[in-house]
Amino acid sequence: MSRKVVVALGGNAILSDDPSAEAQKSALEQTAKYLVQLIANGDELIITHGNGPQVGNLLLQHIESDSPENPAFPLDSLVAMTEGSIGYWLQNALQNELEKNNIDKSVASVVTQVVVDKEDDAFKDPSKPIGPFYTEEEAKAEMEKTDATFKEDAGRGWRKVVASPKPVRINEIESIKSLIEAGQVVVAAGGGGIPVVETDNGLDGVEAVIDKDFASQQLAHEIDADLFIVLTGVDYVYINYNKENQEKLEEVRVSQLQDYIKEDQFAPGSMLPKIEATIAFVDGHENRKSVITSLENLEELIRSGAGTTIKN
Repeated sequence: MSRKVVVALGGNAILSDDPSAEAQKSALEQTAKYLVQLIANGDELIITHGNGPQVGNLLLQHIESDSPENPAFPLDSLVAMTEGSIGYWLQNALQNELEKNNIDKSVASVVTQVVVDKEDDAFKDPSKPIGPFYTEEEAKAEMEKTDATFKEDAGRGWRKVVASPKPVRINEIESIKSLIEAGQVVVAAGGGGIPVVETDNGLDGVEAVIDKDFASQQLAHEIDADLFIVLTGVDYVYINYNKENQEKLEEVRVSQLQDYIKEDQFAPGSMLPKIEATIAFVDGHENRKSVITSLENLEELIRSGAGTTIKN
């Protein structure tokens, strides 16, 4: 019986030092070689991905060319644009790799709206920096002209900050389920999905970014996946990382991870959201598992279960 597996790709699976489209397409061609191993293993594969650097670059391009004749787009539209372009590159790379391996599967990418709560506390205190650096004077002038929030960023200057609310539901979930049931490989919720809120007139996009790992977890939960894999730059999660008593975690329970979180073992903005997302997926579900590992370790994960496995 095949498993439903959601794989959340880390940024290193898409972007190298070269931000050109060709370089990113080339990186995804290599990524596809690893991902196809799961399909060859008989798994139903659903893929999510980040878009932080890409949406940041696109935002800079729009700010640079902003004019009445060519106005800059809002952030939700930029998220949609990068979700579409990365989805296209990944869809193309996977389809070509499947054909090379004589696997008869189709790949579909879904531009995904993710509903967030307009009352989420994140909107009251925006904290996610985006866009270029400004001087304090420039930032204050921008704040006077718009309702945007700017904050000083680690002594490097001032940057616009937006909310990073938690996902509530995946709007296109029924379409995604239909594609999975039809046996297709699905790319969805890219970049955390396009943040939208419910209004009296329907869904409306907002200036926010959703953490990719939390959106991926929400997707995995809503399709009732068997396995949620978060790919990052290391093969295993460690406690006491980079210290003499560093310890590799191979199989760990939710309760243990919660204790490690209280000990501040995992870096905020790095490993911590991955840990929190995997906990949210398995907590209270005996038949679910999460794994945190690297893209390069996927073959060993399939073969021997290598990587950090999280169970209830």
